[in-house]
Amino acid sequence: MPATTALAHALTAVTDPALRPLPDPIPHLLRTLAAPPRLAAHLRAVHDVAHRLADWAAARCPALAFDREAVLFGAATHDIGKVLHPAELSGPGSAHEPAGRDLLLAHGFPPRLARFAATHAGWADPAVTVEDLLVSTADKVWKGKRVADLEDRLTARLAAASGTEPWAAFLALDDALTALADGAPARLAFQSAYPATG
Repeated sequence: MPATTALAHALTAVTDPALRPLPDPIPHLLRTLAAPPRLAAHLRAVHDVAHRLADWAAARCPALAFDREAVLFGAATHDIGKVLHPAELSGPGSAHEPAGRDLLLAHGFPPRLARFAATHAGWADPAVTVEDLLVSTADKVWKGKRVADLEDRLTARLAAASGTEPWAAFLALDDALTALADGAPARLAFQSAYPATG
């Protein structure tokens, strides 16, 4: 399958379980950048998990103030810098983080949204926001990975906003993340079905 066809398929394929499409104008940007199809599939999977996590957080903790649009945009673009550093699609590396932020800024996206490309792995930063924590959590749990320090930070935000004990907030978050992690095998299979080169 030609790369452009594979990219189009990664962006639009009907999946089981269903993955939401990426928000506009991200599909157009990925086509413009000739993004690797695997990157598009990955962004779609993480975006879908972020959508579900944001829905859960809003329902479970209505007092938790967060910018839902920013979370969904951040999840949909967090690894966009891998267009410029494709080796990081299948191996370690963090060069894609500042490159992704700069790429989004160069395409006219505001700093408040472009920043997620650079911050999605930096949840220990003292300036981290709840939006950052939600994007980072989605970027881990989409593949079934659980990160205690990250979850502790999100738990603290949930407990503070809801006025509940941290243990109660953690139990609720743990249930939500366990349910999200259950879909990891299907999401991993979806991503793996696409080539890592454009």
